[in-house]
Amino acid sequence: MHPDHQRDFTEFVASRSDSLIRLAYVLTNDQHAAEDLLQTALAKTAAHWRRIRDNPEAYVRRVIYHEQVGRWRSPRWGRERVLEALPDHGVADHTSEVETRITLAKALRVLPARKRAVLVLRYYEDLSESEVAKVMGCSVGTVRSQTHQAVARLRKLVGETVILEGLQ
Repeated sequence: MHPDHQRDFTEFVASRSDSLIRLAYVLTNDQHAAEDLLQTALAKTAAHWRRIRDNPEAYVRRVIYHEQVGRWRSPRWGRERVLEALPDHGVADHTSEVETRITLAKALRVLPARKRAVLVLRYYEDLSESEVAKVMGCSVGTVRSQTHQAVARLRKLVGETVILEGLQ
């Protein structure tokens, strides 16, 4: 990679990693898997940096989305992992917030991958409908209909109040 391109890539990674890791985490629901997913996406981005450096974030988001969909389709996805020791973390009591997140996370897992991805990109990542359409490689109308259907399904699963609390 040309030194100027390498510098640009390094600056992009430093400035956008926090946002991109949040997207990866929401899609994977696991910090380590999110880090792996982001690293894979950034490696693919680096390989094409010269071609995409004018709009790299859209490219990275698209790679993250497609990589995760591929992982969901993999027969290995969802297997339990054995840990040497359980993590031991103490936290303040945020029971109601946690319950809302758990309820929403369970409901999101019930949704098909495309509908889940639309909601994650639209509401967690706060992308516009046109940006979501670009990332997913579909039309704005498809994003709208998938969003409408996904939110309607979530309302049936968990109720309006949980959805409003979880999306804030």
